[in-house]
Amino acid sequence: MGKQGSPRSPRPEPADKQEKTGRRSLDSLTGNDLFIGRRIFGSEVTKAHHGSKHDQSYGSSNKFGYSWKKQHSWLRRNFKSILLMISVTSFIFFMDSIMVSIFHSDRSTVVQDISRLSNVTLHKNGSSQDASPVQMYSRLLNLASNSLAKNVFKPDAPNFREVRTSKSSQWKPCADNNNKTVALERSREMNNGYITVSANGGLNQQRVAICNAVAVAALLNATLVLPRFLYSNVWKDPSQFGDIYQEERFIEYLKDEVHVVRDLPQHLKSIDNKNLSLVTDAELVKEAKPVDYIEHVLPLLKKYGMVHLFGYGNRLGFDPLPFDVQRLRCKCNFHALKFAPKIQEAGSLLVKRIRRFETKRSRLDEALLGESMAKDSSTGDQEPLKYLALHLRFEEDMVAYSLCDFGGGERERKELQAYREDHFPLLLKRLEKSKSVSPEELRKRGKCPLTPEEATLVLSGLGFKRGAYIYLAGSQIYEGSSRMLPLTTLYPNLVTKETLLTPQELAPFKNFPSQLAALDFIACAASDVFAMTDSGSQLSSLVSGFRIYYGNGHAPTLRPNKKRLAAILSDSETIKWKSFENRVRKMVEEGYKVSVRPYGRSIYRQPKCPECMCKF
Repeated sequence: MGKQGSPRSPRPEPADKQEKTGRRSLDSLTGNDLFIGRRIFGSEVTKAHHGSKHDQSYGSSNKFGYSWKKQHSWLRRNFKSILLMISVTSFIFFMDSIMVSIFHSDRSTVVQDISRLSNVTLHKNGSSQDASPVQMYSRLLNLASNSLAKNVFKPDAPNFREVRTSKSSQWKPCADNNNKTVALERSREMNNGYITVSANGGLNQQRVAICNAVAVAALLNATLVLPRFLYSNVWKDPSQFGDIYQEERFIEYLKDEVHVVRDLPQHLKSIDNKNLSLVTDAELVKEAKPVDYIEHVLPLLKKYGMVHLFGYGNRLGFDPLPFDVQRLRCKCNFHALKFAPKIQEAGSLLVKRIRRFETKRSRLDEALLGESMAKDSSTGDQEPLKYLALHLRFEEDMVAYSLCDFGGGERERKELQAYREDHFPLLLKRLEKSKSVSPEELRKRGKCPLTPEEATLVLSGLGFKRGAYIYLAGSQIYEGSSRMLPLTTLYPNLVTKETLLTPQELAPFKNFPSQLAALDFIACAASDVFAMTDSGSQLSSLVSGFRIYYGNGHAPTLRPNKKRLAAILSDSETIKWKSFENRVRKMVEEGYKVSVRPYGRSIYRQPKCPECMCKF
């Protein structure tokens, strides 16, 4: 006999009883617990067949049995929680594998995906279309791609409304106030004759010319004949005023301040035909002052009873100018000029199809689309999609004129030089007489248009996600799909008017570039965020001004500073992605702060001033 208190030797139980116990426990487990049970009970069953080892005490056996019962009870209580944890972990690994496969897929698939954009982005030049993709910042693109993959669960887009100044909402549109001054009232009684205008350029240059002509007519106490548009060999658009804007509204809206008629009186047409009172752009200095019109144009107006401003454009400065004449310019641009109904209807379709679901019409929507954007009762209460509009200025003429290098090597240099010889002979003559500036220096000075690749990096640096919806405005991109590859790869939800509208819906505008540009104007102005790549573009300037005037501080416009961006990109081989993001965001946020219009700056682009807007 052993000592008192010493453990007894365990009494062996029949093997079949042990097997039944193990079997009952196994049957009670499921899923991953089944694997755990198999591992534990396998060792116990083996012991039952071979007997207990001599050094195994009765106490340790009881301890094991108690531990197992406790563990088994814990497993049963927490089974659902364990299953949920396993499911969540599996889902995360599954999503990770999907993102990796997306960002490392073969580029041939991407090319197929962007083929739908070829009718708008491909440049019609054989050598360009066959060119292999050009990437100037491959390392940064890889970092951007990785960042987009990691940030898939972050908010959809950065909130740029946070960087606006606290006083921005105090400015409200008020250029349409009909407080007539004595000077403008008297102009109807002291009419000095008729002013006819032939405006040059495309849609946006013509818009500026129209409103400048309204201001000049008021300044000289003259009647304005409805402006005509010159046919351009570049634009090749025969559209006239009534094809783009609402004639009757324009005349009626300005009637209390400027008398507008559709045509010259018959007795003055012979004078016009003989060019007796013709004033060309060459005879007026750029940004001319009121005194220039009074000294050079008014005498002809009084002598012949009419004057013809031919090739008219930006031939009226912004300061100094009488307050009410300046206000009249704003009234013309932001109120009197409304797109023709067919353009408003097509523009309404564009905006609806991007947003997918109807939203409450803002004042900006109403100013752009009038009554064409009626409420669609079938959309329900679903939240409309937000979208960014990108005006990408990278057409061949702009690329060639810039004299910059875009990474295409000798082939690119020869191609752009040939284009300059054909289209810009005066530029080449001027270059012969001036000191040449290297492409590298031009880029440092911020004189080079942004490439699609650089625009992609800016959007990525600002935090726009891969799923962001982007409306692309502009005409044919130089080198087409090969240049567009970075943008379409990182941001596949890219749409244009050609992809949103059917061929039948686009047919009325097919051979009218200015009317097509009006659709881009609407889609850009109505966007949640508007991004420009060239602040000198008339479309970008007019759209940003429209958004300031009607946006109530909730319509951000992103203007990259090309000089600062060039400095950031000069470190592309060493800069860390976080540092790149911080520098890009700081650059854009500083450019987004909209201040009161500085002296001499465009009132169309920066309408925040007493002549256009009222401070409350």
